Amino acid sequence: MTQVDDQHGSRTRPFPDLHGPGIRLRPWDPRSEADVAAWLRGITEAEFRRWNTPLRPVTDLEGARESLRSRAVQAVEGVSVSYCVADAETGTALGHIGVNAIDHDLRLARVGYWVLPEARGRRVATGALALTARWALTDLGLHRLELGHAVGHDASCRVAERCGFRYEGTLRDAMFEAGRTDAFRDVHLHARLATDPEPES
Repeated sequence: MTQVDDQHGSRTRPFPDLHGPGIRLRPWDPRSEADVAAWLRGITEAEFRRWNTPLRPVTDLEGARESLRSRAVQAVEGVSVSYCVADAETGTALGHIGVNAIDHDLRLARVGYWVLPEARGRRVATGALALTARWALTDLGLHRLELGHAVGHDASCRVAERCGFRYEGTLRDAMFEAGRTDAFRDVHLHARLATDPEPES
C-alpha cells in the first residue's frame, strides 16, 4: 500500500502497484515535485490537447498538484484509480492510465491513458492498458471495461484493439472538440468483458 497526502491528511491507497514487462504502474504522488511536473506536462502537451478537452483545465504546477490530490481522494473513495506509468528500471514517468467512474454495483468502469512524447512509439500505452485491464477484470472484480476515443485518433484505436477492446460503435457528439466547450465530436466506443478471451500478445 502507498500513503498519499491530501487535504484531509495522509490516507492509505487501496490499489496495488502493477508490474509488467518494462513498466511499473504506481499511484501518482501529489507530494512529488517530479510527479507534479510530469502530470502538468502530460495534460498540457499539444497532442494530448488535440484529442482531449479537460473539464477543469490545469495550467500551472499548483493546479497540477491539486488535480493529483483530487485523484488521490477519489482512489481512497474507490471511484477511480490513477496510475503513473513508470519505467520499471529508472522509475521515470512515461505516461498515465486511469480506471475511472468505477461502478461497483454494475461492475463497470471507463479507462483512459496518455503517453509523454519521449515515450511514444515504444508500446507503452499497449503494455499499460493490457496490464490494467487484466487487473481490473480480475482482482478489482469488474465485468465490463469501456474505452472511448475521439474519431480519428487512430493510434488510440490501435492500442484498444491490441488489448482486446472490441469496437462497439460510434457515440455521436459524446465529447468536446479540441479546446472548446461549445462544440462536440463523435467518439468510438470500445469495450472488453471479463469473459472475453485474453488477446494474443
